[in-house]
Amino acid sequence: MSARGSQVRHQLFIDRDLSDRLSLLARKPGLTKSTILAEALEAWIVRKGVNELQERFGPRLDGLAHVLARIERNSQIEIEILALLVRYLLASVPPVAEGDDVARAQGRERFEWFTMKVAEAFREGRASFGSGGGS
Repeated sequence: MSARGSQVRHQLFIDRDLSDRLSLLARKPGLTKSTILAEALEAWIVRKGVNELQERFGPRLDGLAHVLARIERNSQIEIEILALLVRYLLASVPPVAEGDDVARAQGRERFEWFTMKVAEAFREGRASFGSGGGS
């Protein structure tokens, strides 16, 4: 091995056929055997590094992708449930009359109770659906 600037000389052995193909490529203007081999070696090392990263982190990323897909599916179900509930309520519950202040006050009270329960569930990190608690 001898050094020339920041370059290091290497002696290597390759098959005759591969050597002939390398010589053919190196005939193109601006190309040398050294640049072709250096670029090919760099590409191989980078690709090998990518494969090692894929082997190391691929299963974890696949697992995360699966979890995210399940969260997305569950969110779509929740949105559909909410949309169906709103549609049902709007179609089946008559609106409160203009002068019915008692009913409006009761509606505000129920809405405040609802928002309080949602905030409480988020704060405590618990779910209400299927828990049996409805009060």
